[in-house]
Amino acid sequence: MRISLICTVRDEADNIATLLDSILAQTRLPDEIVVNDCGSRDATAMIVREYASREPRIRLVQGGHNISSGRNSAISHARGDLIACTDAGLRLDPGWLAAIIAPLEGNRADLVAGFFTPDPQSLFELTLGAVNYRNVEEIDPATFLPFGKSMAFRRELWATVGGFPEWASHCEDLIFARAAERAGYRRTFAPTAIVHFRPRESLRAFARQYFLYARGDGVAGLWTTRHIIRYATYKGLLILLWALWRWPSLRPLGMLLLALGAGGYTYKPYRRLWPRLRGRRPTERLIALLLVPIIRVVGDAAKMIGYPVGIGRRI
Repeated sequence: MRISLICTVRDEADNIATLLDSILAQTRLPDEIVVNDCGSRDATAMIVREYASREPRIRLVQGGHNISSGRNSAISHARGDLIACTDAGLRLDPGWLAAIIAPLEGNRADLVAGFFTPDPQSLFELTLGAVNYRNVEEIDPATFLPFGKSMAFRRELWATVGGFPEWASHCEDLIFARAAERAGYRRTFAPTAIVHFRPRESLRAFARQYFLYARGDGVAGLWTTRHIIRYATYKGLLILLWALWRWPSLRPLGMLLLALGAGGYTYKPYRRLWPRLRGRRPTERLIALLLVPIIRVVGDAAKMIGYPVGIGRRI
């Protein structure tokens, strides 16, 4: 079966070459590489054309208004029966394509979730990667849904579910995967199909990212129970703090509860972070450790603001 590797881009002139170089360095090359330009205003299209002039597998197409429609445009121009999907701003492991396509070729699945790991360039990005992104051994293959940056599927599946949802500006990959699940298609996890990405470079950029993710959840009606639990947890925290202020005699017990809660809240991020701090100066280690609860709280706040905004949009 022919393999088409697709991605959609917009204003990615500063990183598209990294992605294309990593694609061309694959141990197994696709039959074609379809890059859909979604109206770039920088030199992205020119860079892709330069690569295409040297590598006949690469084709530049245009169309779409968001990432979903851009992916659909790329797939509609592709000729392969098997579609591998990734995004700009990433670097693929050399064995990524071989690993993510193998379950499809072996008829063990119709949709494959690859993995992704942080590729930090600063202490903040290293800490953010440890806080927000699980190690591969923490993944439950039975429940892990594929993300657009690292997935593969049969063209038949894409056509059956109606493609990626073009009404969704975020969470489109999860909506696509859940639609495939409802249609009865088989899904599997390929832990060695790894892409590397750079986490957000600042707390502000991270907060905006999580606001948009949660807004997308609200629009699509995703993870309602998870969001309700988050609101309930913070409401419980506020009630506890008020009780400790109102009744000083409760403070010893209350402080113990707060310590236990904080430990549970940060245990996994600290467990991931500490090995990554080897070789760092003591001051850098201290800064990273102090950043962990800040990142957690900022991310939760961004989600709690973004989710009702998404619900409002849906209504």
